[in-house]
Formats: sequence, C-alpha cells, structure tokens
Amino acid sequence: MQIDKLKGQELDDLFDGILSLETKEDCYKFFDDICTSNELVALKQRFQVAKLIDEGKTYSKIQEETGASSATVSRVKRCLDYGSEGYKTVLDRLK
Repeated sequence: MQIDKLKGQELDDLFDGILSLETKEDCYKFFDDICTSNELVALKQRFQVAKLIDEGKTYSKIQEETGASSATVSRVKRCLDYGSEGYKTVLDRLK
C-alpha cells in the first residue's frame, strides 16, 4: 500500500477529523479550508471516474464526461483492480 509510508499520528489525526464530520455542509467547510480548488477538482474527478468505471462506461465516455486524461482513467482503473479496495468500499456503501 502506498499509504503505509505515511502512516502515523498526524495522518490518524487527519482521518479522525474527517470521520468526525457529520453533514455535507461540515465536509464543504472542512475541505474548503484544507484543500486548494485544484486539489478538490482532482479528488472529485477521480471519484467520478471510479463511479463511471464501476458502472461499466468506456474509457472514451469517461474522458468525455469528466474531462479526465487517459492517464487518470487508467490510474483509477488500476486502483479499482489492484488497489487497497478503498474505492470499492465507498462505491459499495453508496449503492
């Protein structure tokens, strides 16, 4: 796992903070403070790509709908297939 190198109290604190958010409005406020606009755009784009891959859309359709590069679509697909199952966990819970 890529994140293993980053594990520690600071990252635990960040995740505990995220887990404490109770509403979408809490999320909007927190992520507005902690992320740049570009970081949020990248995060939401990757998540949309994951949703569309999970729905069985083609790479070209995903790129068209999200504006994501082929590299981004491929990276998300690789994470869905061989990653830590984080996307899968969230996508399954949202169904």
